Amino acid sequence: MASSVKLEPLDSGATPRFAGLATFMRLPVARPDEVDVAVLGAPFDGGVTNRPGARHGPRELRNQSSLMRRHHHVGGRSPYDVARVGDCGDVPVHPLDLMESMRLIEAYYRAVREAGATPLTAGGDHLISLPILRGLSTGEPVGLIQFDAHSDTYDEFFGQKVNHGTPFRRAIEEGLVDPKRMVQIGLRGSIGDPANFDFAKAAGVRTIFIEEFSDRGVDDVMDEALAIVGGAPVYVTFDIDALDPAFAPGTGTPEIGGLTTREAQAMIRRLSGLSIVGADLVEVAPPFDPSGLTALTGATLMFELLCVIADSVAARAAG
Repeated sequence: MASSVKLEPLDSGATPRFAGLATFMRLPVARPDEVDVAVLGAPFDGGVTNRPGARHGPRELRNQSSLMRRHHHVGGRSPYDVARVGDCGDVPVHPLDLMESMRLIEAYYRAVREAGATPLTAGGDHLISLPILRGLSTGEPVGLIQFDAHSDTYDEFFGQKVNHGTPFRRAIEEGLVDPKRMVQIGLRGSIGDPANFDFAKAAGVRTIFIEEFSDRGVDDVMDEALAIVGGAPVYVTFDIDALDPAFAPGTGTPEIGGLTTREAQAMIRRLSGLSIVGADLVEVAPPFDPSGLTALTGATLMFELLCVIADSVAARAAG
């Protein structure tokens, strides 16, 4: 149960942005039982099949999030006025043992759920979504909105069924996600086999490729996505490679022809009103972008996600 002590980000007028501990949005360090929204890092990229580096994502996302301010410029609202938010540190991982990392992450998120906090996570590769969903599960499958260049519903790579290309196939198979309440937005790029999307299609997942998105636009696509997930609990996952690499080059599997940052912001804002049980932003790999642009973009999208999660938490509290 969150305490009544007010949590506030540092005031940049009193403490310069380049000073102080690097925490998400310059928030106080807190425990999950002290907050409504737990902002977390998952420094793990043991599930990647080619270019590693996302393990460094949470640290650089924290650094760049110092540029976030208290109020959203649309409407002037602040997530900190409607929910208690804190930086709850990094999830424990094992750098040499993928399956142990999966167990550690799942256990941590189970504790976060039991503490009553809604998690917003900075990855890490996209495999982290699977143990997060396991830890948050209450026995009923959730809906899922996935912004991504890739489906991540493949069966295996190199004979291994647990990697960053398979998390949502496993989540559907395990009953964590209801595929008929799952929407994927922004998929594109060459594929290894025409059958790559067969599982998702057969399961009932709504897949919206970038070409369809471009033809229809943000509002039409999001109207459909919101209708599909409905009012029941939903998890939101944003792979930074959903964006065109012109906006986010620092990622392990970039695909040209992607979303713009403005489109991404507009779509996230449309999530307000959903019953969000958690969200993540993954695959920021700072070694591929020394400029810090990708991490700044990721931190800004995390602030957008924080705003809609705070609204969701406040709505649940109001009954």
